[in-house]
Amino acid sequence: MSVRGDATGGAAAGRGEQGAARVPRIAVTGMWSNQIHGLRFDGSAVSGAVLRAVIRAGGEPLALFAESALAPRDRLAGFDALLVPGGNDVDPRRYGEEPLPTTTPADFPAQDDFEAGMLAAAIEAGLPTLAICRGFQLLNVECGGSLVQDVAADSIHRNSVHEVTVSPGSRLAGVLGARALPVSSYHHQAVDRVGAGLQVTGLAPDGTVEALEHAAAPLLAVQWHPEDTAASDERQHALFAWLIERARERMDGEA
Repeated sequence: MSVRGDATGGAAAGRGEQGAARVPRIAVTGMWSNQIHGLRFDGSAVSGAVLRAVIRAGGEPLALFAESALAPRDRLAGFDALLVPGGNDVDPRRYGEEPLPTTTPADFPAQDDFEAGMLAAAIEAGLPTLAICRGFQLLNVECGGSLVQDVAADSIHRNSVHEVTVSPGSRLAGVLGARALPVSSYHHQAVDRVGAGLQVTGLAPDGTVEALEHAAAPLLAVQWHPEDTAASDERQHALFAWLIERARERMDGEA
């Protein structure tokens, strides 16, 4: 059996058995949960809407969970991008506060360390990253920022659709192709002090930070849930498309 070294053979090396080009592999962080419907004991959970949005944009999502013998950078080896979705509250002790009665941290204590490690490793490696809701908040905390633990009970953020204004000239504005858009919002915490190296690129009508970008990494972070309407709203879909496009560029560059 001979191994061809010409351009045709090189192209084939990046294709599967049926000749299809490799699809970008997207690491999606999941959460251990104390209760999963249909299971007797605890289990793992990943948002189906997030996974479908990645697939719709042309990526192959693969879930990672907190326990592993590998270091974060080793776990991300072979992946083309990272997505950190929504979930439980970040432990306030990470930003120097005691939890309020309304704060609901993750069921598994290692969840924060796990996702924080994934974010740090992705930023260090220049891996394209999309962080949503909890992921957005954790990014801010890990960069030295803090959170408002419980927004007002009548806040527009708790379960509604509201407008977000996008900073002109920002990465986010280029991705969305819009200066403002309606977003699906359900969160009771919000960014307070903005972390180092992060730029605010989206604001709600009440001044709440809705989007962050990292000065030194291909990263977008949003407080809202683009997966909710990505199937019907091209602007929300564009966030996932951006992630897959950047992942494909990285994949092709390493071929």
